[in-house]
Amino acid sequence: MHIQELGHVVLYVTDTERLANFYRDILGFHEIKRQSGMALFSSGRTHHELLLIEIGGVARTHRTPQPGLYHIGFKIGDGPEAIKGVYRELKDKGVTILGATDHHVTHSLYIMDPDGNELELYADVSDEWRHNPMAVLKSPRFLSLE
Repeated sequence: MHIQELGHVVLYVTDTERLANFYRDILGFHEIKRQSGMALFSSGRTHHELLLIEIGGVARTHRTPQPGLYHIGFKIGDGPEAIKGVYRELKDKGVTILGATDHHVTHSLYIMDPDGNELELYADVSDEWRHNPMAVLKSPRFLSLE
């Protein structure tokens, strides 16, 4: 077997309406369908990349590391200007930015969705990883976007 790509992510959510609105209105995902406790999204790359399924409950409120999913990364473009534009857009929409990091091959912003799932929004800024796979392991640096 050979995995070709990460196909999709399915999240159990507390409230489909609230989370679907966030992924559509704040992050700009294209909504395919929303019905009875589920919402399906795609960027157009494949049939779907994100599925939300409502289970109720209470959103997480802290970021204590524990086994399981740490974050989901979404590519938003290429180059440093792409991440700066998304930073300004998120600030204008009142989204709390948890951090900004220069990973050498990407520039990343970290935010939380309304259920407390951490999201990385990143722009590729170098293709060094193509000839040096270890480039992704370089020590991350603080990224100033102000």
